Amino acid sequence: MAYEETLDALADGTRRQILALLREQPRSVGALAEVLPVSQPAVSQHLRILREAKLVWATRDGARRIYHLDTEGLDSLRAYVASFWDGPLHAFRSSFDEEPTRDKGSGQGSPTRPRVIEEEGEG
Repeated sequence: MAYEETLDALADGTRRQILALLREQPRSVGALAEVLPVSQPAVSQHLRILREAKLVWATRDGARRIYHLDTEGLDSLRAYVASFWDGPLHAFRSSFDEEPTRDKGSGQGSPTRPRVIEEEGEG
């Protein structure tokens, strides 16, 4: 599952720092290594993982690569997280789609929603 690769890539704090820096502007490995507390080879290793997770992409500038933020890897993660909302949002929407009831006390008046009954021990 693609979202698992994205979650694994984002689990590391250094990789999250790299993404935050790339969100500001594209950078080379050397430029990233200058501001991170890890070596240039370590930055390259982190970038490889981010690239495999489709969170960064690179262009060539002579002998060096310039890394850019790529949101493609976030699409699967966004869909995964959104799937947790499908049931609750549907239930919430359904609660408003129900036919409103009239106030039975006066036989008239504006529609009212069904009353929520509290269980014993609450409130």
